[in-house]
Amino acid sequence: MKTWLSSILALLVAGCAISGVPDNGPHLSAAQCTDLTAIRNHAPPTQARNRSELAALEAAGYDPFRYYDPYYPDDLQAAQRQVDIWYQTECQKSRLN
Repeated sequence: MKTWLSSILALLVAGCAISGVPDNGPHLSAAQCTDLTAIRNHAPPTQARNRSELAALEAAGYDPFRYYDPYYPDDLQAAQRQVDIWYQTECQKSRLN
């Protein structure tokens, strides 16, 4: 039982390590930070802001062009959470400088 459990744990850790988005460096550009701030402040939507938000979601692992996505909306929500984390850490830090 213990071997089975440790094997599953090792697989989960390995899966987390190789999947998803790399954690190094900034993930959002200055323009994306500006656009996401505008969106969060309920600024009128523009095509450029929508494209910027979509690019951030794609960078976080969401694929809007997948023909059949059995994980929708969970994968979109996971990407949104990741973009929120990046926004809080990267965009807020750049606003303080």
